[in-house]
Amino acid sequence: MILRSLLLALPLLAIACAPADAPVEAETGRGGTLAAGTDLSARPRIVFLGDSLTAGLGLPRAHAVPALIQQRLDAAGYRYEVVNAGVSGDTSAGGLRRLEWALEGDVDILVVELGANDGLRGLPVAQMKRNLSEIIGAARSRGIAVVLTGMEAPPNYGPLYTAEFRRAYRELADEHDVTFVPFFLEGVAGVPALNNGDGIHPNADGARIVHETVWRALEPLLDRPAGRGPVDASDR
Repeated sequence: MILRSLLLALPLLAIACAPADAPVEAETGRGGTLAAGTDLSARPRIVFLGDSLTAGLGLPRAHAVPALIQQRLDAAGYRYEVVNAGVSGDTSAGGLRRLEWALEGDVDILVVELGANDGLRGLPVAQMKRNLSEIIGAARSRGIAVVLTGMEAPPNYGPLYTAEFRRAYRELADEHDVTFVPFFLEGVAGVPALNNGDGIHPNADGARIVHETVWRALEPLLDRPAGRGPVDASDR
């Protein structure tokens, strides 16, 4: 199975990832950087809280998924500012530690892409689930809509761990009643032509597919641009 072979190689990637506790600046979808506490615009924000898959490891910043979402929003007339709060090597615990900073400002939507590195390290699924639950709960308590994206665990930890890991995301989505993307890398994982040389991180073509997957979940949560009617299927 292509995906199984891919995931077996994932632990090698964890060694190359930057430490999750390294200092970080979040990037806006426009390619700039957003220092903590900086008010870049009056636009409400969509924050992508994630790891290297969100950060766009190996890609120019304009080709990372959050930047592609920003371009899609601008083209459709939506007035949102996308913030790329992805940190290579980050775990669910790391995301929870920087949540307060990530939610500064007028955040309307939080896209959560975390857990892959928990799976790489074989960390307890219950621990990951608790961290993600706290992230989702904190966002929801502030009236922020959440899009939760699922991930797969490496099969080398056994079928029970893999099944529990996958199930945790669905349970979280149901428990918190949030929008759910079952697999962030759907249609991209395990396809060499859609990934960088490491075989793990999407290349520009792969990132475009991921952005389409995220857009389908995100678009129904957006406030309609002024002067626009119902969404036409051709816009998707």
